[in-house]
This record gives sequence, structure tokens and C-alpha cells, in this order.
Amino acid sequence: MNYDASLINYFLHASLVVKCVMLILIAASIFSWAYILQRSFYLKGINKSAGKFEQAFWSGEELSQLYAESNAQKGSIEGLEAIFHAGFKEFTRFRKHAGATIENIMENTKRAMRVAQMREQDKLEIHLPFLAIVGSTSPYVGLFGTVWGIMQAFRALANVQQATISMVAPGIAEALIATALGLFAAIPAVIAYNRFITDIGRLMNRFDAFEEEFTNLLIRQSSQPTSKLEVME
Repeated sequence: MNYDASLINYFLHASLVVKCVMLILIAASIFSWAYILQRSFYLKGINKSAGKFEQAFWSGEELSQLYAESNAQKGSIEGLEAIFHAGFKEFTRFRKHAGATIENIMENTKRAMRVAQMREQDKLEIHLPFLAIVGSTSPYVGLFGTVWGIMQAFRALANVQQATISMVAPGIAEALIATALGLFAAIPAVIAYNRFITDIGRLMNRFDAFEEEFTNLLIRQSSQPTSKLEVME
């Protein structure tokens, strides 16, 4: 018995259920790689912009000037700059209130920065749940296709009087392709998910450190005349 052992022929000779499983896993793999590449470029851009902003922040430039620059491109700021913008905006706004104490001012400023950080974290974690789902469920989906294909292969043997390895091997091979596709979809998704979670964790620590340093700087500058920190909103 001659049998073309190519992946396409495995797919064509598979049962309808196994074909559906293969198509689902192929689609999951394609979307996973698209999200992996998109997140990789996005995180790289966030790290680059954070380094650039930190350089400008610690260069000695006036905070009001930094705020004015970020306010001019308010719709496109991300990462550290967005946290700085939210914190400094709340600081200057609440500092104008009569009777506001430094404790109340800094409490509101920290709250505004935490909210901005949560928004940035949500942006960073977009598509990660999909990668987690693919990484955790794809092997089981592939295993389901394999079990179903092997069941069909053995059921076909019931209709013949003499079974040979050449008769059962193609059906089992077709079924095992589903497991291979499940692993092919799951392994990159799991690796990328763990890598992204680690990178995002480092960014969150970087954001936390910046918030503490920025808060200390604002406390020191709060003793200065209001005019030096006020900006046009």
C-alpha cells in the first residue's frame, strides 16, 4: 500500500472532526504569532520611550516645561510620560486649592499616578490572556483530535478480517498530527507569555521607582513659590 506521507495528505485523509481540530490549532498559532510580534514591538517601544523620558526628566529641565511638552502631544503619550503627566497635572491643580496641605496634595498626586499606571498596565497586558489560553488549551485540543482519529482508525479495522500495520499506521499518523499542531501552537505562546509577564513586571517596578522619585522631587519643590510650578492647562 503506497501512501503519501505529506502533511497536506495527512490533513486531506483525516476525519472531519480531526480536520476541524487542525484548522482551529493552525488559526490559533497564526493569531498567537501575530500577537507575539505586536507585543514584542510595543514593549520595545515602551522601554525606549521610558528611557528617553527619564533622560529628559533627570537632565535638569523644568517640570513645567516637561509637562507642557507632554500636554502638547497628550493623545500619544504612554508609559512613564503618561504617569508623569497625570501626577503633575493633579499636583498643580490641587496645589491651587486654598487650605490644601502638602499631605493632601501628595496623596492626590500619588492616587492620580497609580490610576495612570493601572491604565498603562492594561495596555501592556493586551492579548496576553489569549496567549495564556492558547498555551494552556492547545495541547488538550490537539490530544482530543488525536484520540478521535485513533478511535476512527481502530473502528475501521473492525470491518476487515486481517489487520496489518500498513492499514492502521496512516490513520494513527493522521491523528498524531493534531497533537503535534497543538504543541506547535502552545510552546511559542507559553514562552512568549512568560517572557512578556517578566518584561511587564520589570516595567511596573520601573514605574514604581519613578513614582517614588517623582514624589520626593515634588515634595522638595512644594516649598518653592507656586508660580514656578504652575503651568497653563
